[in-house]
Amino acid sequence: MTRYSANLGFLWTELALPDAIRAAHRAGFAAVECHWPYATPAADIGAALAQTGLPMLGLNTLRGNPGEAGLAALLGRETEARAAIDQAIAYADAIDAANIHVMAGTAAGPHALATFKTNLRYAAAQTQRTILIEPLNPYDAPGYFLNSATEAQAIIEDLALPNLKLMFDCYHLQITGGDLCRRLTALLPHIGHIQIAAVPSRNEPDRGEVDYRHILSHIAALGYTSPIGAEYRPATTTDAGLGWMQTLHRA
Repeated sequence: MTRYSANLGFLWTELALPDAIRAAHRAGFAAVECHWPYATPAADIGAALAQTGLPMLGLNTLRGNPGEAGLAALLGRETEARAAIDQAIAYADAIDAANIHVMAGTAAGPHALATFKTNLRYAAAQTQRTILIEPLNPYDAPGYFLNSATEAQAIIEDLALPNLKLMFDCYHLQITGGDLCRRLTALLPHIGHIQIAAVPSRNEPDRGEVDYRHILSHIAALGYTSPIGAEYRPATTTDAGLGWMQTLHRA
């Protein structure tokens, strides 16, 4: 049976992050992940993880200024980008987070690509933890540098870094091309984490245009066994919508 990771950037946001971890444990999640936990002392997160036994699968580098959505592809901002990478690695080390999503930012062109690659090389050299890059769709993240799984694959293959992987977010990639099963198969060697949400609403994944029962069955058939990230925005409250975990496994 598929195991799930609660993305606490969207779930139980009314709670302090340590309490959200405990809520995820009570709800039956096998892991947790977050976006930007830095305002919470790492010791408090570590205590909640130890109490519940849940692993922390990942966190993001900082977004920078409003509208930037990250720093790693921004030419001339390398010092800030590397400071954000260092901060993320230090926090991940403190709470034993498996993955670090290095956010590219709002940028375009060959200079942005070169800057992004240079910063990814830096990130991968600082840690043995997995560095993730994630294509975002242009509706939710207009102007974001990385919006194509094809380009993400090219970057990963060009850099050939053993700890650089793809965040395969089914929500974003359905919007930017669909054909999820074929792309999961083709990209599996590069995938470090998979996330799901309904399309187009980004609500609970038992609704919308994607049949996640089929997608999850395909993922299992590929031999992928890590928890799937539940990165969706609850339609009402987190607790009220948790029935999707059972719905997706009904015949």
